[in-house]
Amino acid sequence: MNSKLKKRLGGFGLGLGVLALAGVALAQAPAFFRIGTGGTAGTYYPIGGLIANAISAPPQLVSTAVASNGSVANVNAIVGGAAESGFVQADVAYWAFSGTGVYEGKPKVAELRSIANLYPESVHLVVRKASNVKSVADLKGKKVSLDEPGSGTLLNAKAILAAFGVTDKDISAEYLKPNQAAEKMKDGSVDAFFFTGGYPAAAISELASTGSGIDILPITGAPAEKLAKESPFFAADEIPAGTYKDVGAVKTVAVGAHWVTSSKVSADTVYAVTKGLWSDKARAALDSGHAKGKAIQKATALSGLQGVPLHPGAEKFYKEAGLLK
Repeated sequence: MNSKLKKRLGGFGLGLGVLALAGVALAQAPAFFRIGTGGTAGTYYPIGGLIANAISAPPQLVSTAVASNGSVANVNAIVGGAAESGFVQADVAYWAFSGTGVYEGKPKVAELRSIANLYPESVHLVVRKASNVKSVADLKGKKVSLDEPGSGTLLNAKAILAAFGVTDKDISAEYLKPNQAAEKMKDGSVDAFFFTGGYPAAAISELASTGSGIDILPITGAPAEKLAKESPFFAADEIPAGTYKDVGAVKTVAVGAHWVTSSKVSADTVYAVTKGLWSDKARAALDSGHAKGKAIQKATALSGLQGVPLHPGAEKFYKEAGLLK
């Protein structure tokens, strides 16, 4: 064989090699799976980061956690295509899917699908020790941050205040992220703020360890019972003593944190995501990475998901795992 022919065949072989590699690349085109979380000082964001890292299996699946304004913003991001999934409070997910509650009069988010129930989110009503506020009713006349627009906390805060007979006119309302509210509490320009999320929350831990100390108000009694009747998403909860520096056990209410996606995301992708969530790798990351990670358990993966149907990919995994018939 002459050298020219060898060169040609060599080039042809190289071309085939490139095509073959391109075929592999095409066959393994990555599925990008963004998780809408919350503010960086909350609980959604660090939990989302742990999960995204654990489920990523490049080149097939690349997942990232994206900071956001919270539950309502995450539903909007899923609908708008800015995220493939998001963490959403159980009540917000149900209202979005059914076109009720805060979504009354708006189009139903019919494409919403569940991946898993994650953990209970406790309502924290944080006050300055020096403010001498001992109950929700004492907030009248105070500067209170209800969290930012787009958050589930804002909706919870309004429902809780109403249940305790406190109206918008009774307080000086601010709409700040927890870390901004905590900063303002240090200089006395905010007396109290709400935060719905898994404990411990970074912003509250930092605030409790510095400055003049905090209290967390109990959300209990007849108003809390009325709240639970009117909104079955609220359940009785307790933030254990010592979760935050010098704060004893606090009885409060909680809602479930759910991971939701869109029916438009492929079953293969959501199956891989769900399988990744309940893998040994994710288990190790959640157990060691955040105090609330331990509460994310396969045994409660389907708790409270009745309001939003499971994605077929997630359903396939739970059937294989024996959690669904």
